[in-house]
Amino acid sequence: MTRLATAPIPAMLLAAGRGMRMRPLTDETPKPLLPVQGRPLMQWPMEALLAGGFRRLVVNTAWLGEQIDAFCADWQSQHPGSEVTVSREGQDFGYALETAGGIARALPLLGDVFWVLAGDVYAPGFAFTPTSVARFKASSQLAHLWLVPNPAHHPRGDFGLSPEGLALNEADARYTYSTIGLYRRELFEAPWCEIVPGNPQGTAEPLAPLLRRAIDAGLVSAELYTGPWVDVGTPERLKELG
Repeated sequence: MTRLATAPIPAMLLAAGRGMRMRPLTDETPKPLLPVQGRPLMQWPMEALLAGGFRRLVVNTAWLGEQIDAFCADWQSQHPGSEVTVSREGQDFGYALETAGGIARALPLLGDVFWVLAGDVYAPGFAFTPTSVARFKASSQLAHLWLVPNPAHHPRGDFGLSPEGLALNEADARYTYSTIGLYRRELFEAPWCEIVPGNPQGTAEPLAPLLRRAIDAGLVSAELYTGPWVDVGTPERLKELG
């Protein structure tokens, strides 16, 4: 059997948000641990990563982070060979660092190329594959995004998609960023990002401005994913999933 020349890379699962729109469900349970079809929401992408051979995971936490700590410890004990590291933003700073701030905080744990995904998005058919990683590593892009058709609650979308497979800030047709992507650490270093790697000062910063700058430079590729996908942002959407 021929082995791919790409070693498995880590993944960062974003799980630090307060989940205000999900209240009162999130008053006592962090959103990534709310059950969907009998499993905690964040367990779905963790299982998909494991099925693709990706065993190293970094999870950031803030709101009710101790519950996610316990879940990750239990997951690791039940999956020998897996490695879950928790970046405790709430414990370290008293607040969540937003997406770019959280990734910058965890950057020393992530290496040169890594997956990023959200712990509150349900995409049961998405496949995390070594082939995608190998293709991204062979490119000169700083990020590769998976886009989805716009849901009813986000009709304007986020980014366009060129015929050459580049993400666009301006386009007649735009799609929604699925929150799943491959990234290079360079995007979270100067000149793209002003946060010091490791984010010792606890800067909270969103990801979108970094992405938009890199998109303007032609350094972000993208593709369309049309499988089941739900941003579980309200109790109604959670209920619809069963």
